[in-house]
Amino acid sequence: MKKISVLAAALLAFASFAQEPQMNLPRVKLRAGMHVIDAQVAASPEQRMTGLMHRKEMPQHEGMLFVFEYAAQQCFWMKDTLLPLSIAFVAEDGTIVNVDEMKPQTLDSHCSHKPVRYVLEMNKGWFAKKGVKAGQKLTGAPFQAK
Repeated sequence: MKKISVLAAALLAFASFAQEPQMNLPRVKLRAGMHVIDAQVAASPEQRMTGLMHRKEMPQHEGMLFVFEYAAQQCFWMKDTLLPLSIAFVAEDGTIVNVDEMKPQTLDSHCSHKPVRYVLEMNKGWFAKKGVKAGQKLTGAPFQAK
């Protein structure tokens, strides 16, 4: 019985930890034309899995850049994400492949139209308000030729 209590306590501790938003990820400055984005970088599988879940707010000039090891079709959903978000699927050279709008706390799948290495999430409507569309390039350290 004691083993079950210890296991239950561990699961509760993990569940409460999992409810905390990621706030201290590394950051990178990106540009979309004249617009500067302060993006947190989610590079590990755990960081990408948590993403912007459990956040209640995000400043308008901030976002999260998801970095994958190689280009592939990427799909995102918003199960435990409280904020409505816009998502840009971005090729290795910084070219935006497609942009989509995502409703909070849904299981709707939002996928890249072709393989991408990066995904950028911003507050809902950010790309439309700034006139940033598919075919345009983001600039910044992640997109520079290697």
